[in-house]
Amino acid sequence: MKICNYCIMDESAIEIVFDENGICNFCKDFKNLLSKRIEINGNQNSLNKIIEKIKKDGKNKDYDCVIGVSGGVDSTFLACKVKEFGLRPLAAHFDNGWDSELSVINIQNTVQKLGIDLITNVVDWEEFKDLQKSLLKASTPDGEVPSDHAVTGTLYWAANKYNIKYIITGLNYSEEGLLPKSWSYGHIDWPYLKGLHKKFGHLPIKTYPYHTISRLFYYTFIKRIKRIGLLNYINFTREDATKLITNELGWKQYGWKHHESIYTRFWQAYVLPEKFGIDKRRAHLSNLICSGKIKREKALSELEKGKYQGHQLNQDMKYVIKKLEYSEAEFQEILDLPIKSFRDYKNNYNYHQKIRGLINYLRSKNILFK
Repeated sequence: MKICNYCIMDESAIEIVFDENGICNFCKDFKNLLSKRIEINGNQNSLNKIIEKIKKDGKNKDYDCVIGVSGGVDSTFLACKVKEFGLRPLAAHFDNGWDSELSVINIQNTVQKLGIDLITNVVDWEEFKDLQKSLLKASTPDGEVPSDHAVTGTLYWAANKYNIKYIITGLNYSEEGLLPKSWSYGHIDWPYLKGLHKKFGHLPIKTYPYHTISRLFYYTFIKRIKRIGLLNYINFTREDATKLITNELGWKQYGWKHHESIYTRFWQAYVLPEKFGIDKRRAHLSNLICSGKIKREKALSELEKGKYQGHQLNQDMKYVIKKLEYSEAEFQEILDLPIKSFRDYKNNYNYHQKIRGLINYLRSKNILFK
């Protein structure tokens, strides 16, 4: 496949377009949006104002912000920083039944050593399993999106429950802003996920923390809950963050980005490349190239490493198949289904793009937090 001459995105992303110099549209779009989404090179003044505002609005409350914890690098480092800044966070975790042993240990060490209260939203396993199997039957690359979607829903659920006005996330645009929609869709499109579940699922949705545009409007403009990507205001590097949390919290390494979840690890390291020809490491490493954190040669050498990095594929495969209650033959039939896209099903993509454009405009005018 043709590969971008600047980053390492290739034609496995069907949206890719190359200019006369072999530079792809993802690079250009990333750089165009970068200044609208983050404070380039960090902005201590903006950060100080945000911290003081959070403290002021949370005065006389048990907590002044909500943070998500997954046991991964970003969320663990974020927990360290909010405590360093003198904030009083409530940690929220979405338990979908796929947490690895290492992720559980990392979460426990983080909240205990930092003295942070933890609230866990445990979804009904049978219900969530039915939703995940619906996505498998839909045969799109979006199989792990139900978890990502629910994490956002859990953060708003916790903020609303405890009347907290700020959600602080570990999202970092410089490392996660470049991701093809064809690789992963549905993070904010509940009607899309709901439609797939209605078509392929069986059980009613009762405990799953979904969120919709109308709910987000209610939380944002009625409840006045703000989401802040605090790492966008910090000169964040994964290497430095990993050293910090390892030394201070005894954090344990689990492999590639987001591999703290067994299902995510199996999906990204096996299903996506084997069935869909997608290696999500390309997007992550391209983010780092475009934000100047690594060289292209280094990114290409990273791709040559095994996707499982010491984890056993056969062990994960047997665990996933058994937990989803498939036979090996049934699971293979799922993998052999013709490849589909979110565009093959009813979705709100065009509507969400208009809203996203409006949000980015408001961010560029400093009306909304970047």
